[in-house]
Amino acid sequence: MSNRNPGHAYNSHFWLVCVSSILFFASFNMIVPELPEYLTNLGGASYKGFIISLFTLTAMLSRPFSGKLTDMLGRKPVMMVGGIVCLICSLLYPVLTTVAGFLLLRLLHGFSTGFSPTGVTAYITDTIPNNKRGEAMGWIGTAGALGMAGGPAIGGAVANNFGLDVMFYVSSFFALGAVAIMFTIGETLKEKKKVTWRVLKISKKDLIEPLVIAPALVMLLTAYSYGTAFTLLPDYGSFLGIKNKGLLFTFLTVSSLAVRLIAGKASDRYGRVAVLRISVPLMMIAMLTFGFADSTSMLIVGSVLYGLAQGSTSPTLLAWATDLCDEQHRGRGIAFFYIFMELGIGLGALISSFIYANEPSRFLQTFVVCASLCGIAFLYLVVKLKSRYAH
Repeated sequence: MSNRNPGHAYNSHFWLVCVSSILFFASFNMIVPELPEYLTNLGGASYKGFIISLFTLTAMLSRPFSGKLTDMLGRKPVMMVGGIVCLICSLLYPVLTTVAGFLLLRLLHGFSTGFSPTGVTAYITDTIPNNKRGEAMGWIGTAGALGMAGGPAIGGAVANNFGLDVMFYVSSFFALGAVAIMFTIGETLKEKKKVTWRVLKISKKDLIEPLVIAPALVMLLTAYSYGTAFTLLPDYGSFLGIKNKGLLFTFLTVSSLAVRLIAGKASDRYGRVAVLRISVPLMMIAMLTFGFADSTSMLIVGSVLYGLAQGSTSPTLLAWATDLCDEQHRGRGIAFFYIFMELGIGLGALISSFIYANEPSRFLQTFVVCASLCGIAFLYLVVKLKSRYAH
């Protein structure tokens, strides 16, 4: 498939996958801003830290399963599983109204992102030529970012006007739309395996894919900054007097959207590593800007810089990982890459919270750690990687 005419790379099914991704990411992101208050009202204020961590934990643990199922059963079923999980969990939030029930749903809800993105990435890799892959990852990343940006706004508006239960039902409706669209596209896996319990047995070889270790390591080091930024920016904004803390994420998301397609095309033309050697140092600068920020304007500048860096780094790393995947085990390679991403985000959120410890004076050292890890990633890209990786 990689030899197809680049001019015909994007067929109707590709754009349907993009639309489905918008709905999928909007579905589970629209409820996130309302969950802390919702959990507090259930009597679980002390468990707020589990809202994201439980979700991320199951997303990470489910990757080996989703990777194996993607290679054995097909891309389409794995994509649909994620949407179905979102649909069911959103319907159950108004039903399971205890703290234990809520935490169980957060744990189950994480399976959605453990499955759908793995299938989607494998599907796109199957259908897009190598010389368009970076651009394609930029498009699918833009779709996801649109869902992540628009979801909270829709969820907040629905919750404020119609209540939280209606918000959960709207979230479920978005997930249903994502699944319905996925149902219409064709399967790209040529040889499917028979469904047996053996399919669900995970061995050591299903967990590790050495071919993609280079982009996975860079993702681990840079994703730490993502976990830190999304955990601490609300507190940082409050400390500097920003009333609407969502403003920082708006600047971050818009700048990320603005650069994704450009970076994707650049990685197709100049090489994945060549783009990363620019975007990773930019991420380091963004982290230092956060650390030294002493005004609202400086914090906004940091958000814009980080959005540009993250929007360039993410699709480029994903395209690089798919370039290196063995065609017969593409799902396993993509799942392995995503495990490193989620591990980086989780460690960033956890360790940065520990370093920060609710002391504004520690913002600098918290973000210096992020900058240092980005510096290590840059040195790895420059010194350790062989020249063949640059193309």
